[in-house]
Amino acid sequence: MTDAADNATDMDRRALLQTAGAAVVTGLVAGAATDARAATQDAERDEAPLGARLQGVQHFGLTVQNMERAYQFYTEVLGGTEVFRHGDFQGDGVQNTLLADQEIEANARGVNPRTIGVPDLRSGAQRLDVRFIQFDNMVLELLQYREADQPMGSAKSFAEPLEHMSPAFPRMMHICFYVRDDVDFNKFIADLEAESARRGMTQVRANRTIRVMTEADRKAAPRSTNTNRVTAEPSNGWELIYCKGPEGEQLEFVKALGPVKKRFSEALAKRQQKVVR
Repeated sequence: MTDAADNATDMDRRALLQTAGAAVVTGLVAGAATDARAATQDAERDEAPLGARLQGVQHFGLTVQNMERAYQFYTEVLGGTEVFRHGDFQGDGVQNTLLADQEIEANARGVNPRTIGVPDLRSGAQRLDVRFIQFDNMVLELLQYREADQPMGSAKSFAEPLEHMSPAFPRMMHICFYVRDDVDFNKFIADLEAESARRGMTQVRANRTIRVMTEADRKAAPRSTNTNRVTAEPSNGWELIYCKGPEGEQLEFVKALGPVKKRFSEALAKRQQKVVR
């Protein structure tokens, strides 16, 4: 009786081990198949058109003269949230990564790179600091190149800012903020100018839709002239103002309403369907 029971127990153990072994083998095969599919997908992705390899725009970068002033504007005035900050960047790798093309140009001209605004991060004579600020659908990176003996957040930058920056110059860029549909746009701009002025940021000035020849004229213009409302196809429903920021940077504030909002939404939906396929 005991021998029969032992034999039955041994058979059960063998069956259990065989089942477990089969499960392990099945798992290994399934895992290998999954890895193979992932490797194939990675290889296919690496051969896809460049646009299919992107996730979108991660951030816009703005080089500033006064880091603390710019930071205050984008966080306290416009309500962005700091993601993180990092600084004191220096060294050969940083120099080569960020400034190689300018150094090549300086070498071709036969001039010292410093004369065309290239800092010396390589030796550490100058340093780079950055701060990332999160908005609802965009990240803004503030960058400041400064002398090594200046503290982080200094009001003094390595290079002098360019003055009289017209948006008509090639290579000029602007940062555009999306204003909520139900906000009074004219009041928003008036409040933006007032809050900036209260903080001493008198550089923050919005254009008007009527012709003004002096700063006094601009200030005296009716509030209704703050916003340019576009009614012509295909931009009908677009509202905008152009504005200089605290660093002299070009800003734009927009609303996209009605037909133009629909056009943007439809274009995004088509793109997302194409990416999914």
